[in-house]
Amino acid sequence: MSNEEKVIGVLGGMGPEATASFYMKVIKETKVTKDQDHFRTIIDSNPKIPDRTQAILYDGPSPVSEMIKTANNLKLAGATVAVMPCITAHYFYEDIQKEVDIPLHHVLKGLNKYIDEECSGVQKIGVLSTTATKNTRLFETHLHNKEVVYPNDFEQEHKVMQAIYGKNGIKQGNTGQHPKALLMEVAERLIKEEGCELIIGGCTEVELVLNATDLSVPFIDPMRVAARDLTRSEKIG
Repeated sequence: MSNEEKVIGVLGGMGPEATASFYMKVIKETKVTKDQDHFRTIIDSNPKIPDRTQAILYDGPSPVSEMIKTANNLKLAGATVAVMPCITAHYFYEDIQKEVDIPLHHVLKGLNKYIDEECSGVQKIGVLSTTATKNTRLFETHLHNKEVVYPNDFEQEHKVMQAIYGKNGIKQGNTGQHPKALLMEVAERLIKEEGCELIIGGCTEVELVLNATDLSVPFIDPMRVAARDLTRSEKIG
């Protein structure tokens, strides 16, 4: 397969910085010797898509129609496969895929395959995600034969969600020490008290402040796995 046969479409804006970060992952995961070896990548960063957590938990506006429109924009622009750099958005995956006739890469299915291949001995996995992702059991649905552990209710709302959505949080443009400290505190408790052997950045904002050197067990960024899958697979989807 040549690079010209696959054009990667990024259904972005959820949030914008996570979208930009994902594009850098695509670049870094592509094996190249010159500019022309990179994949053509079309990004529609649409921050007007309604918030996924608000829609799932609090009866906020549905993001589905705007996500479908954005995905179809990518197809019209020439994308042959699309991807959403937002984990919570995968709650709506089926609703979007049935209305879009290019493949929509499923980040969590790809993550499950990666863990089976690269971390087969791991049994207990800690997940730092939005409350919507936690409550809809997205990781339990797609990570097979693994025990998924989330922060307790207090940690989830007062630390993880504050790190993501709070007034000094990542979605406010703060990728500094404040959100990082909150997430590291929760992650280390999951490791030390719950016995988690692996931590997953279950929200695309989490990987903007945490990385593999921060924790005492391996840390996996699902969007880096997705970038790896999209740039190395021989299949269009």
